Amino acid sequence: MNKARIGLIAGNRRFPLLVAEQAKKKDYEVVVIALKGEASRLICRIADKVYWLGLGDFNQIYKIFKEEGVGDIILAGQISPYRLFKKEVRDNPDLKEILDSLYDKRADSIFGAIAQRLEQGGLHLLDSTLFLEDFLPKKSTLTKKTPNFNQWEDVNWGFSMAKKIASLDIGQSAAIKDKSVVAVEALEGTDNLIRRGARIAGQGVIIVKVSKPKQDMRFDVPVFGLHTIKNLINCKAAGIAVEAQKTLFIDQEEAVKLADKKGIFIVAV
Repeated sequence: MNKARIGLIAGNRRFPLLVAEQAKKKDYEVVVIALKGEASRLICRIADKVYWLGLGDFNQIYKIFKEEGVGDIILAGQISPYRLFKKEVRDNPDLKEILDSLYDKRADSIFGAIAQRLEQGGLHLLDSTLFLEDFLPKKSTLTKKTPNFNQWEDVNWGFSMAKKIASLDIGQSAAIKDKSVVAVEALEGTDNLIRRGARIAGQGVIIVKVSKPKQDMRFDVPVFGLHTIKNLINCKAAGIAVEAQKTLFIDQEEAVKLADKKGIFIVAV
């Protein structure tokens, strides 16, 4: 009996590796299109088949998945934002047509248009957290360290501010201190937000990460993990608050252990 097959378009960091690992545990065969310059080589140790493509090879995606008998696919992992403005994208007729058709270049606009084009090509995009329910923390304090009264005030106020920012699709995270929005995430990502917030406000910044009010779970789902916690520690941040059951927490055990050691908090609200 043939196993069910699933396709994965893999960007950077641990997210696509985790999707592939969990899909394999569910007894799926995993066929990966790994984006050159983004995806980790470790994907080759997990997936059944891996095809390496550049952004300029966009039109090969349909052909590969069709030949592999794959109809259901997952998008996982970031693409470095600066690449959207590079020659490899401008020189690809399909991607150029998609981008030129957009009124704006917000994340939802870009990913939504790409998702639509993939589905027009006969591919069905699945919820990117399909196999990752255990990695979406429920409401709780995940660390030994709990925010103090003033920090909880910042978390709750910052959550409402971050939601408003996310509703405009500017970004999904904000740096908060003393009920002030110190910095807002844009295309540059959470790591740069953390560093910028620390430069502006010094130690004790709190990062709040949320989903969009009408989050499409097929793409651009908020993600954080061990790398984020290391960055918070390096920048002497107080901690991070994320939206419960809407934010993927990767490498949770290691991340919480390190946060406990360094005395920062992680809360899901």
